[in-house]
Amino acid sequence: MSMSDTPRADRVQIGIFGRRNSGKSSLINALTGQKIAIVSDTAGTTTDPVYKSMELLPIGPVVFIDTPGLDDVGELGLERVKRAKDVIKKCDIGIVVLDPVLGITETEKEVLDELSKRNVPHITVFGKSDIKRGDGFYVSAKTGENIYELKEKIAALKKKEDKPIVRDLIDTGDAVVLVIPIDSAAPKGRIILPQQQVLREVLDAGASALCVQPEELGALIENQKTPPKMVITDSQAFKEVSEIVPKSITLTSFSILLARKKANFKQCLAGAAELKNLKDGDTVLISEGCTHHRQCDDIGTKKLPRMVKSFSGAEPHFEFTSGVEFPEDLKKYKLIIHCGGCMLTDTEVALRFETAEKAGVPMTNYGIAIAKMNGILDRVNIF
Repeated sequence: MSMSDTPRADRVQIGIFGRRNSGKSSLINALTGQKIAIVSDTAGTTTDPVYKSMELLPIGPVVFIDTPGLDDVGELGLERVKRAKDVIKKCDIGIVVLDPVLGITETEKEVLDELSKRNVPHITVFGKSDIKRGDGFYVSAKTGENIYELKEKIAALKKKEDKPIVRDLIDTGDAVVLVIPIDSAAPKGRIILPQQQVLREVLDAGASALCVQPEELGALIENQKTPPKMVITDSQAFKEVSEIVPKSITLTSFSILLARKKANFKQCLAGAAELKNLKDGDTVLISEGCTHHRQCDDIGTKKLPRMVKSFSGAEPHFEFTSGVEFPEDLKKYKLIIHCGGCMLTDTEVALRFETAEKAGVPMTNYGIAIAKMNGILDRVNIF
């Protein structure tokens, strides 16, 4: 996978915040060298976050996010402001563009405080350097003044190291089997993102990847002179695969590996333990980080609720969210079951688990919940 193919969720997220007509859109165009965002003297031109992916060395793959103005007004304006502030939840670096005349007002201070609270490294810049007022770091999208220097400042901000998905569990020369069911839910002509990501890390570690469907797994293991180091399966085939793989071989799932990378792993295990405690009428939230066309036996809305009812012996009420949608108030939920989060940044997933923990609501993820309900969570020997 080239850097240009890097999924958005795996890129460093750089949010650009500021008032309407402060020069945010002009700045993102200057930083990317392209006319990505619409530029106008009319305040409020940017009504939704605009994303632009590029390479910014030495960071590597990044995505700049141009946000609506923080001082927008009216019913729609307030919704735009909310969308702008929601970007803080996912960004790894923040750039706050200041008006040279107004400087830092309560509007910018609120965003700066939120960035600081979330430990997001950030920079403040003054746009429109042709109307300088006092000291500060000024940039001009029109003349290019300090645009290169701003890129250097961004690149110098230290970003926490990404947690690996699997590469720290394997060594050079190991063989790793990826069990990838090809069924009605599999996208035509490709494999889904978690499988791609795990495959890439296996190869980066200098290990060999063997990809099979569940029905081919037994013969593959039997024909190997040296047993594979690990078998990684799709969660939906977990029970079938666990019956095939000898206990001497490490077994896990793509979703469990993502929980280990993105979520609070201990919190996931504790959340799964609450599945047995569900009672009639309890509300369970099932949340997915992506949006897709739901098929007749969709994992999130059909299979999981069916499994939860069977395992708990109760009739809970289920609610569903997808994409960027995630409730701010979680108190009504008895349990939250979240997908692996491959389409969300590590920051976004971690924040969701943190929010649940603060609300005192148990939370787990698909892979760990499915393994628990199949009675094979103890079989997963990566803990």
